[in-house]
Amino acid sequence: MTDTTLGETSGADRVRRRKAWIPVAGIVLATAVLAFVFNGRFGQDPRLVDSPLIGQPLPALKLEYLEQEGALTFSDLKGQVLVLNFWASWCIPCRLEHPILTAASAAYEGRGVHFVGILYQDREAAAVRFLDELGRGANYSYVVDDGSRATVELGVFGVPETYFVDSDGVIRGKVQGPVNTTVLISTIEDLLAGRDPNL
Repeated sequence: MTDTTLGETSGADRVRRRKAWIPVAGIVLATAVLAFVFNGRFGQDPRLVDSPLIGQPLPALKLEYLEQEGALTFSDLKGQVLVLNFWASWCIPCRLEHPILTAASAAYEGRGVHFVGILYQDREAAAVRFLDELGRGANYSYVVDDGSRATVELGVFGVPETYFVDSDGVIRGKVQGPVNTTVLISTIEDLLAGRDPNL
């Protein structure tokens, strides 16, 4: 009786030990898969992402201005390097990157670079209050993406996201998440010089 009980207990312990390894094995497998997927991005800024639109012409977009009458037609900006930033007043990272974008817009004023802030799923009044508080950029157009047309056309996942377009109207890079000064300036300089940006 005692031997049988011990044998049953020992078998149950073995089953419990095997079951305990299942979550551990799952974590190890998930880690290995992630390492394989992201191996090519180690050492790079994780916010720099590939997009099927890189190398493609900027879609034909016409968006209403946020604070004035009329609409911005993107084809009218051909010949300039464009920095298209999707943002919202409720977005904390947008608040953090806003001074970087406005400072860069002032630095590149008159150099063939135009910044466009595209309002993403936000109330216009809240967006205006955001700009009143944090300031507006120079050579910077603020537009509203009614109906999320630009969001869909460019495949935006969330805010902030920034797209870089060369003077021929071709999308050359994308940053998902807040842009930093180094990436912003180096990308603009590459596009002004006719080089492919290192994104």
